[in-house]
Amino acid sequence: MENQMKRGLLDVCVLAAIKDEDSYGYQIIKDMSPYLEISESTLYPILRRLETAELLTVRSAEHNGRLRKYYHITDSGLERINSFKEEWKEIMKIYEFVTKEGEKNE
Repeated sequence: MENQMKRGLLDVCVLAAIKDEDSYGYQIIKDMSPYLEISESTLYPILRRLETAELLTVRSAEHNGRLRKYYHITDSGLERINSFKEEWKEIMKIYEFVTKEGEKNE
């Protein structure tokens, strides 16, 4: 898969992982694991990129004596998820065209 496309898909997946409630790195990885494998070395640059793009915000809170970063999706992040859903409809139409079998164009 093209790197740029994969990067965009991972960004949206991370946003989707935090859309219902704030979360932290390890939990995001755990929540995504039934669908795709993502390592910490992949996740944290994505989180920084999404923060820079103002698609999420970060706050620190103490947990068991340690500071933990919690990520919160912004309105812009929610808009990104919604635009991805619309884009995906178009991608699926292209996929259906490319994978159709047995039809002849006359």
